[in-house]
Amino acid sequence: MQIKTILNRVQKYKSFVYGSVHWLEGASVPTLEVEMRPRTNSRPICGHCAKKRPGYDRLPVRRFEFIPMWGCKIFFVYRPRRVDCPRCGISVEDMPWVEGKRRLTEAYAWYLAGWAKRLSWKEVAEAFHTSWDHVFCSVERAVNWGRGHQDLSGVDAIGVDEIAWKRGHRYLTLVYQIDEHNKRLLWIGERRTAKTLLRFFRWFGKERSLALKFICSDMWKPYLKVIAKKAGDALNILDRFHVMTHLSKAMDEVRAQEARELKEQGYEPVLTKTRWLLLKKPENLTSTQGSKLAELLQYNLKSIRSYLLKEEFQLFWQYTSPYWAGVYLDKWCTKTMRSKIEPMKRVARMLRRHQPLLMNWFKAKKQFSSGIVEGFNTKAKLTTRKAYGFRTYHAAEIALYHTLGVLPVPETPHKFF
Repeated sequence: MQIKTILNRVQKYKSFVYGSVHWLEGASVPTLEVEMRPRTNSRPICGHCAKKRPGYDRLPVRRFEFIPMWGCKIFFVYRPRRVDCPRCGISVEDMPWVEGKRRLTEAYAWYLAGWAKRLSWKEVAEAFHTSWDHVFCSVERAVNWGRGHQDLSGVDAIGVDEIAWKRGHRYLTLVYQIDEHNKRLLWIGERRTAKTLLRFFRWFGKERSLALKFICSDMWKPYLKVIAKKAGDALNILDRFHVMTHLSKAMDEVRAQEARELKEQGYEPVLTKTRWLLLKKPENLTSTQGSKLAELLQYNLKSIRSYLLKEEFQLFWQYTSPYWAGVYLDKWCTKTMRSKIEPMKRVARMLRRHQPLLMNWFKAKKQFSSGIVEGFNTKAKLTTRKAYGFRTYHAAEIALYHTLGVLPVPETPHKFF
């Protein structure tokens, strides 16, 4: 089967035909050049207004890179026509295989963008003997097209969180759609401030924001204020994962301080190497760790009392009634405030301040949890780590939208991946 026949089967272009195919001698990589010709008596189409116009003249030969075949690079070779358009003036004709003045064909750009979801951009560039910039530009085009054509209707539940990006406490604010039928990354913003989240609601639109039913977030005050202002009718469900994180950090603070005190006072270092023993869930402990924990529970230490308070709080999430969950929370906070353990008391005060928002988790029938958001955050961190970090925010933004955005792609006559 001839190469022209294969190209006609997989990638035909209206008003254009494939001409001669020849081997490019002296190229560093095996290369084939395919001549492109306009059909006889066909009129060129203006690149600006997309109307058929009379021809004006021809430009010098240009080469456009197509998808490689059998390890050989493929280039379309064509002399673009200029048109005499009464509306746009003298302009270059529209060529269906390429956009504007780009050198990569549309098919090749989407091909590279597809592989960039599976491999790092550097690996894609090496595999197809192209440059990192070509891969980045292809992904950027795919993201821009997908963002311009994505459907934002039917978004009922979103999750708001942040991930660390670069050094110096720099963060990215991420907003996900967490509906059962559709889970994806909706929006990315630099930094984690009230202005950052306000930009999301401006982008999302007032009507869609007011139609939101559930919003999962942590207890970061700027987020809570913006959510109450822009989506006051939605149930703001506090992130269960972050609540337990606060408890674990408080307990670990007590353990570290008490371990130092025991060492200074010359007592037996029973808390040495027990950090992860106390932080892990009891059901996840090994038999050796379980025996060690049983020994520790015999001591009347602040660390042990903090551990027991943390484990008691786990019962809070097992309630189904918001009323009885509130009763249990009040009892737990009262008990904790009487424990005289300052880090745990600090968490109890925080939970009391946010009690109405904590009850929203039960009002939502436990449909939404932090697990979805944390799963997306893990993938987001993996995306940036896979590329060994990004020097610019724009590159990180493009990579995350491309990997997690579930963006649409245009229909093509043939799928290459």
